[in-house]
Amino acid sequence: MKLPGPDHPITITQNPRRVRVTAGDIVIAETSKALTLKEARYPAVQYVPREDANMALLERTNRVTHCPYKGDASYYSVKADGKTLDNAIWTYETPFPAMTEISGHLAFYPDKVKIEEVG
Repeated sequence: MKLPGPDHPITITQNPRRVRVTAGDIVIAETSKALTLKEARYPAVQYVPREDANMALLERTNRVTHCPYKGDASYYSVKADGKTLDNAIWTYETPFPAMTEISGHLAFYPDKVKIEEVG
């Protein structure tokens, strides 16, 4: 486990805007409670609370990856509109202590779904 610091900063802030995630015309998630995670030089990521996602469209996969700063990530595929978007979502169900804010949240790959700030 590594801690964020000057050499690898990570910040988590409440996004003041509404975030909508879609696959085609299907809304997968929409929330006014998204968290914006900024990590080092990576693009910012929106983490959406699970309760604001349509979990009926999601299917857990066997994929697991490890981040030395956040912990082990589990993955979901999206099944919508007759299509499957494999491993389009990741989540840290039991993140490391420094990242507990993202527990219970989902993050989406922007090359697989549309993530937009609305309103």
